[in-house]
Amino acid sequence: MRKIIIADDEHKILMSLEYSFKKNGYDVYIARDGTEVLEFLKTMVPDVILLDIMMPNLDGYSTLNIIKQDEKLKDTKVMFLSAKNNPRDIEKGLEMGADAYVTKPYSIKKLIQQIEEMF
Repeated sequence: MRKIIIADDEHKILMSLEYSFKKNGYDVYIARDGTEVLEFLKTMVPDVILLDIMMPNLDGYSTLNIIKQDEKLKDTKVMFLSAKNNPRDIEKGLEMGADAYVTKPYSIKKLIQQIEEMF
């Protein structure tokens, strides 16, 4: 079973993504900001991290920077899922090392398919 951490500060988004990924056979972990993602990473290595950019405490960009410095996470796929849809934001996210960048609003079906294609 693939492990996914979903980080977003919007409760409705978290709930719908959690339901959809569980239904598709994922082991789902929920984080409300980057600091919660880092807490999970102390004890596990997920297959995928789905990161919002605009979150309290520690944003998605900063979280990705920390993830990319950890050798044990080198095979973990990271996807940004953000309302920041400016081409410069997307380019920045990908240049920082994200494997994919999806803008909100999104199709859950396409999102899951895109994650599946990363493996």
